[in-house]
Formats: sequence, C-alpha cells, structure tokens
Amino acid sequence: MSSAVPALGPLPSLGDLERWAAANGLLLRLQVDRRLGVWTLRVGVACVRPEGPPALVGELKGWALPTAAGLQLDTMRVVQAPPAVGPLIWAATFAWALEATPCRRARLLAIRDEERQHRRLVRYFRRLGFTPQRELAARVGDLPLRLVWGGSGLLMSGRCSEGLRRSSRLAQRLAMGPMKSRPLQE
Repeated sequence: MSSAVPALGPLPSLGDLERWAAANGLLLRLQVDRRLGVWTLRVGVACVRPEGPPALVGELKGWALPTAAGLQLDTMRVVQAPPAVGPLIWAATFAWALEATPCRRARLLAIRDEERQHRRLVRYFRRLGFTPQRELAARVGDLPLRLVWGGSGLLMSGRCSEGLRRSSRLAQRLAMGPMKSRPLQE
C-alpha cells in the first residue's frame, strides 16, 4: 500500500474510514434518518473523477431497530468499482452501527434466487463473519420474514465488530495503493 494512504486499525471509526476512502480517491457518505425509533440507512461510495461529478459505484440499504441485534441489512449494489468498494461499504455500515446505535449484531438474507449464486452469497457472507441462523422457505411461520426480506433464503447473523474488523482488513488488502490510479470504466 502507498505510504500516502493511511492505514486502518483493527476497528476503525467511521471518520477513519471516510479519511481512508478520500485518500483512495473515493467519497464515502451515509444517509441516515430516524423515525419512530427506527433508523433507515443508505451507505454510498462514489469514485472521484478528474472531470465531472463523482460517479456512484456502490451502495447498501438497511435499517436498524434500537436493540443489540437490531441492524438489518437489505440491499447492496456495486457496479464497475475498484475492488475495495464492497468491503468499504460493509466496514462503514458496521462502524456506523457501533458508533450511533445500540446494535451489536446484524442480520441479512442470502437470497435464494439461483442455487449457484446463493452458494456464492453464503460463502461471501461467511467471510464477513456471518453465520447461518435458519432457512426461510415456504412455511407459514416464514411468511412475515419473507415479506420483510423480499424472498426466501438463508437468514444469517453476525457481530458488527467482527464484520468491521474483517471488512476493513479486506478493503486495505484489495486497495494495495491509491484507488484513484485505477480509472473508472464507463
């Protein structure tokens, strides 16, 4: 990694992640709203371009309930992005939860649309520290959770601190120097 890019500690703060992103030619922004005790969250990352406005390359949406296990992660999208963008989004999400909410655990659904893709999602989420909780399928008792998550699949849970540690380490490893040197493909 370039000496101009600051290193991240094992559990970086949201401010540390924003500075690290900026040093790598990225803008990291969070949009948070709180109504009736529930936070809604959108984490976005954009590549800084020499000409024109920044280009959005990744985002995550979720919500948080004011409980220790209240962080619920829903949709993540990364397109034509430097390799560290996905892990940076995860790290920022976990850092925010640890700093701004009582949430210490997160849940997500490894959706089961296509079997091969489902296996890849489960493997990816395991690398972030998530463990399987239960399968959401066609049982009557699964209907409320399927409505919340938008489908069937494997419900997984993980510690925010472990997710932050793993994702920030992965972001640094994938960056291997300033990302601004890698052109954004259009």
